Amino acid sequence: MASATSCALMPSVFLGKIPRHISGTSLPRSTWGSRVVSMSVSARIPEPLTADTIFKDYKPSCAFLFPGQGAQTVGMGAAAQSVPAAAELYNKANDILGFNLLDVCINGPKEKLDSTVISQPAIYVTSLAAVEVLRARDGGQDIINSVDVTCGLSLGEYTALAFAGSFSFEDGLKLVKLRGEAMQDAADAASSAMVSVIGLDSEKVQLLCDAANDEVDENNKVHIANFLCPGNYAVSGGVKGVEAVEAKAKSFKARMTVRLAVAGAFHTNFMEPAVSRLEAALAETEIITPRIPVISNVDAKPHSDPEAIKKILARQVTSPVQWELTMKTLLDRGLKKSFELGPGKVIAGIIKRMDKSANIDNIGA
Repeated sequence: MASATSCALMPSVFLGKIPRHISGTSLPRSTWGSRVVSMSVSARIPEPLTADTIFKDYKPSCAFLFPGQGAQTVGMGAAAQSVPAAAELYNKANDILGFNLLDVCINGPKEKLDSTVISQPAIYVTSLAAVEVLRARDGGQDIINSVDVTCGLSLGEYTALAFAGSFSFEDGLKLVKLRGEAMQDAADAASSAMVSVIGLDSEKVQLLCDAANDEVDENNKVHIANFLCPGNYAVSGGVKGVEAVEAKAKSFKARMTVRLAVAGAFHTNFMEPAVSRLEAALAETEIITPRIPVISNVDAKPHSDPEAIKKILARQVTSPVQWELTMKTLLDRGLKKSFELGPGKVIAGIIKRMDKSANIDNIGA
């Protein structure tokens, strides 16, 4: 997860009626778009594609990108209330969460909205509300129909999967609610933190982590948790290890460090207690093949097998976020246009840092 300071935290061509079952894998229709996956999928998928490699040769042209924790801001969701379909998402969320989410989004207080257990569902709902805000605009549905790849930063991967029809809005929100609670509980169980290191490449940040780890015990080791963009990487670990990183950063020629306002060491083994709870919830959740590629934070690849998606989501909370590689891969594969949907402009900043000519718009709610 990343703050704004740390840079974190439908088919483009209609191919006609595509069979709903390919090589034993269902290709679902989605409530968020009007058409099934295009790409190079056809009635006969050549070998050696498997249930999890349907999207391996994807060629992105238009992407929806969804933010992660840290993008939240008091007042978000207000603009969505003029769009009935967007406003209805907040009403549905209230029933699932057991409290008035919109009130917290619009009125705060900031400390409450920033908490892990509230910010995660708040960003998930507001980001999908932004899809409905876009849909209500002239030409909005055409843009939605043109999206042929999606991904999200950490938490945003759940939003991307919901948009791609892999699970329902309601099931996704239940997962996000549990995820936030489980991550908060894991953070409460140990003294840990996160810090953003600005101005170094990833190799030097790793050397900085190694130097810090030489001075602390096993319970305070640190690791790169978010590979966000060139010159901006988040480090997670025990508080003493994070303090050592901060103390040594200048000697490694870092421009600055920024302690992140998060509950604990996300995307490291400090989150291991959350994994079993996520695995249990995911096992009970209906997840189907997304209609377009959804790029995983864990390995920067799209997955199409529902069981593989479940395993990836459970691993995600203890695995480094490969956002830099994800963005580089999309750009290298020919991405022409992207939209950041939801609160903040963190992702747009990341992409512009990687490619100043990148074409990206922000759709808020």
